[in-house]
Amino acid sequence: MKSIIPISYFMLIVCSSCSNKQNVEKENKEINANNATIEVLLSEAQEKQASISTTTLQQQSMESTIQLNGRIDVPPQNLVSVSAPLGGYLKSTKLLPGMHISKGEVIAVMQDQQYIQLQQDYLLTQSKLHFAEIELSRQNSLAATQSTSDKQVQAIQAEVAQLKINAIALAEKLKLININPTKLATGNISKEINIYSNIDGYVNKVHVNIGKYVNASDELFELINPTDIHLNLKVFEKDIPNIFIGQKVAAYTNNDPQKKYACEVILINKNVNEQGVTEVHCHFENYSKLLLPGMYMNAIAKLNSKNSNVLTASSIVRFEGKDYVFVKEAKGKYSMQQVELGTKQNDFVAIVNANNFMGKTIVNNGAYALLMKIKNVEED
Repeated sequence: MKSIIPISYFMLIVCSSCSNKQNVEKENKEINANNATIEVLLSEAQEKQASISTTTLQQQSMESTIQLNGRIDVPPQNLVSVSAPLGGYLKSTKLLPGMHISKGEVIAVMQDQQYIQLQQDYLLTQSKLHFAEIELSRQNSLAATQSTSDKQVQAIQAEVAQLKINAIALAEKLKLININPTKLATGNISKEINIYSNIDGYVNKVHVNIGKYVNASDELFELINPTDIHLNLKVFEKDIPNIFIGQKVAAYTNNDPQKKYACEVILINKNVNEQGVTEVHCHFENYSKLLLPGMYMNAIAKLNSKNSNVLTASSIVRFEGKDYVFVKEAKGKYSMQQVELGTKQNDFVAIVNANNFMGKTIVNNGAYALLMKIKNVEED
């Protein structure tokens, strides 16, 4: 008796078979994608068409680098706070942030009645000292003829000594407010004093306005001496052993990455913070006025050269976020194997996992064509 299979049952079997075939193909693709080694087979004609040539690992001196970043910083000795030693009212100033100033230039004029009092006290003390010295000379003459007592002479000597101390102290106070005591006379007492810049640089901050009273402890202006501005770089603890005093650094800004500023490492902080970062101070070889304190900068620190196993950049292909090379296994047979890249210099790339490729023949021309063949197969 002949068995009859219903059409619906036959269709079910066919669909199930097709579905299983698709699942197997999908699984094969997934396995192939996850496999560390993917093989490519080429005919002699395909090899010739792809212009494939091969090479092996080469030894070459490579100059490795570290990418860093940080900000332009001003060392304390180059950051100058200007104040009025005895306080007073600000009468005039022309300073604005960013303005250039010269050493010895008048940057502010202050006025206050205490300046008058100080000059008056000094001149009166000098006058008293003059007459006290005359009296001491007279008493010494009288003492020589025993016409006066030693006690009287000693009293005058003590007065002269005290007046000299007062005169010296008042003279130093006058110097604090930039008044030369040797040039002070009755006819040139002034209610105003000048404040001078003691550096060549520029104004960073202005804290006062005309007519404001300031105390001796108040900061009027903040000046910057640009002769020794530093680049303060952040270095992770894993990179600290690679940083050394005298190391060359090339710094650049985000706005103009092509413009490099040569620097040299002058100081390495011995403290590592909670984020595992320490500070490295660099000195600009030729400081530019375009570089301002607080400005963010990137930097490339050059390390000592060392011999590395390298391949040409054309040997490396990028596939699904990873780097690979093609190893020739036999005539027309190539395997794609993952590679770890190190320093890049000119057209060469250092291979970190070079031990995996010692003595192997590696494609250096035509690698991209082999990658395209793999991609075409996966798309199919």
